[in-house]
Formats: sequence, structure tokens, C-alpha cells
Amino acid sequence: MATARAAHTATALPDGRVLVAGGFTGEENSAAGAEIYDPASDRFSPSAPMITRRHSHSATPLPDGRVLLAGGYGATGKYLASAELYDPATATFEATGPMGVPRADHVAVLLQDGRVLMIGGVSEGWTFLASAELYDPATGRFSPTGAMHEARESHAAVRLRDGRVLVAGGHRGRGASIRLYRSAEMYDPAAGTFAPAAEMAIRRHKHDAVLLPSGLVLVSGGTDERDNDGIYRSTELFDPAAGTFRAGSDMRLPRYKHRGTSIVLGDERVLLAGGATEAELYDPRTGAFAIVGGDVRMAGQFSATAPLPHGGVLITGGYGGNRGPRNRAWVFRLMRDSDRTSPRRPAGTTIRERGAPAIDRP
Repeated sequence: MATARAAHTATALPDGRVLVAGGFTGEENSAAGAEIYDPASDRFSPSAPMITRRHSHSATPLPDGRVLLAGGYGATGKYLASAELYDPATATFEATGPMGVPRADHVAVLLQDGRVLMIGGVSEGWTFLASAELYDPATGRFSPTGAMHEARESHAAVRLRDGRVLVAGGHRGRGASIRLYRSAEMYDPAAGTFAPAAEMAIRRHKHDAVLLPSGLVLVSGGTDERDNDGIYRSTELFDPAAGTFRAGSDMRLPRYKHRGTSIVLGDERVLLAGGATEAELYDPRTGAFAIVGGDVRMAGQFSATAPLPHGGVLITGGYGGNRGPRNRAWVFRLMRDSDRTSPRRPAGTTIRERGAPAIDRP
């Protein structure tokens, strides 16, 4: 990429390109602009300037092809209530919103009716938010909706098949006063309210969650209060029919700070591409995890991913390994010309650094 970035977003556009927006470039009070990745040329190019540079924001693809970018921290570390829309038809950003309150490190979920639910996060004065609000693309306005029972940051949220939204884990507080959650809540768009759901087996924050084709939700990784010294390999599965969590298989690698980086592939496997230096694949039919091949070591933490045409995935930036934000990008692809197997890696997959030849190594 033109700019090193972490805590940014990567969003697939209708034509197969990817909008990479924001992120911090060095110190966390800096913020980057946006660029476009074109898989046809395998190159990044500058986009039109964002109205507001931001990091730790949300980016949500809307049904009409535009992308809603909301909240986060500004270039001076200011909490942002502002929002903007990227329109791929005009290749420009335009103002919309703003939100009712400034919020960063929140979660945004596209609802079945096309509205966007903004959940929790943190606001001015390290205020942890239980509040939520709705963005209506038809009016370009945010409006308040019911609040959660707990204020949450570093949580995960997933829209279920029936349209409800599961919110799981997270924390409130800092340092010695931090409180991590096992709890989960369910948002009902029809009622506009949150209700308590079953609890996870362990307290998690800085984890990820993704909806599987079966309708179950895979919750992966995260950490405890020790942060880098307490990273989890464990996973859990939420069953909406039973309303309960159950233990899943352990991942090959511990991973955290990877929210939003797990992508369901066309063959129903899940690529977990963030939170560690190597990616792995989860097969929901067997419950097994396997490391993806490729002669790369990714940044891992606070990277951003987006699906590409023909089953590929773009993985961008992040930091980790005692190194700050990186400008590197990587591409996951299915290897159709290999039938080699490895006990740690499924046959036919690899990750290569963007712009480099594909290397398939056990």
C-alpha cells in the first residue's frame, strides 16, 4: 500500500475492487487516508481524499454499493461522531450523519432492511458506551435505538439468519479497573431492544465472530486481562436455535485483535486471516483448523481483510512482532495446481505477499 496502516478497514466494492480506508500510521494519534486495490492489476492506487481521516472506525457496505464510514478517532486523537459515504460510481466521499454521540472501536452491523446498527464502543473521556444507534441510508440520518445492558468495547457482533444481532464479550474500564465479559446480548430490530443471551464459557475481548453457512456463529480467540500474555486458541459456537454457546475446536495458533478479519469462503470453510502471523482455515464439517501455506509472515493485529472475486481474500496492514503498522498486503488464493498435503496445512491453499509470486511450501 502507499501508506502503512493498522486499525483501518477494507471493504469489497461491487466491481471486485477493495476500498482500504483510514487506520493509524505510526503513533495512534495519526490517521491515514484511503486507497483502492484492483485485483485485475494487483495494484493499489490513491482514492479521492476522505473528508475526515480516521482510525478504529467502522466501514459498512450498503445495499446500493456505497460504503458507510463512521466514527473512530481523528488525526489528533479526537473522538469522532462524523460519518461519510464512499460512492464507487463517482469515486468520491460525501458527508452524511453525524452519529448522536462520538464513538470509536464500536461495531457496525448491516440489518436485513438496509439500516446499519452501531453498537457500543468508547467515547469522550474514556466513556464506555452501552448505547446503540441506527443509520438509515434513505434519509442519511442516525437515530437512537435501545441500549445494551452492558457498556462494551472490543466486543464482536454478528447478524443471524433471522435478522437478530448477537453481541458477545468485550470489556469496560482500563488498567486495574478493567472488566471482561462472558455475557452476550441479542438485538431485535423489530422491537429495537437488546435482551440478555446465554453466556460464553470464558470471558473474551479483542476476539472475532462470524456467521457460518449452517447458521451457527464461530467465536474465535481473544484474550484475558493480560492482553499479549493471555491470548486464546479456544473457540466457541453459538447455536441460535438452542440459544446456547458450546466449546469448539482449538485453533492452531492463538490470535487476538482480529475482529472482522474472518471470512467465509465459497466452499463454506472460514479463513481466519488476522490476529497472528499465519492464517488458518476452519472446516465446519469436521471442526478442524489447519495452517494455510505460503512463505509469508503477516502483521496480524488490527489488520483488515476483504473478499476478492474468484474466492480470493485480500489481507492488509496491521502491526505485531514488536513492529508498528505496515504497508504490506497479502493475497489468499486456492491453489488448483497442487495436490500436496501437510499435517498442518490443507492441500490447495496458499498466501502470498501482494505483488510477489505465489509460493507453496509445507
